[in-house]
Amino acid sequence: MATMGDQFSGSCSCGAVKYRLTSAPMFMHCCHCTDCQRQTGSAFVLNALIETDRVQVPQGDTRSFPQPTDSGRPHVIHRCPDCGTALWSNYGGREQLRFVRVGTLDAPAALPPDVHIYTRSKQPWVKLPGDGNGATTGKPAGVFEAYYDSAELWPADSLARRKALFG
Repeated sequence: MATMGDQFSGSCSCGAVKYRLTSAPMFMHCCHCTDCQRQTGSAFVLNALIETDRVQVPQGDTRSFPQPTDSGRPHVIHRCPDCGTALWSNYGGREQLRFVRVGTLDAPAALPPDVHIYTRSKQPWVKLPGDGNGATTGKPAGVFEAYYDSAELWPADSLARRKALFG
């Protein structure tokens, strides 16, 4: 399980953009919604939710790609301008929070999901773990047909960090 003092590094596939998380993420989502499936070309996406100011980019810059969404809320994917790798997203116009693509980390296995969300649209062949170990909670990953109540699931320190961001 990641601790607050851990640092995680990652990059795009060509190495032009390198980044580092200066703390553990607040929470980990494995999203099975149709938007994530379409935008990643995969069955789901694994995102580390972390404050924007805790993502350092010592090399390169990203290019922003606004996306259409089923909800109509803003969603901007930040990609390497050279190879196109998606590195993180900002949702709902909240620029102070990044959803970092865990697969771009050098050690993605260090951050398993805390929750599987929008499982109502998961691919039928995806089998969800019943005994998974959540990255920040240390408990089995929760499974939700849609979204969930973060006040019930997020650790107290993560809730405090979110409150510091959004009030």
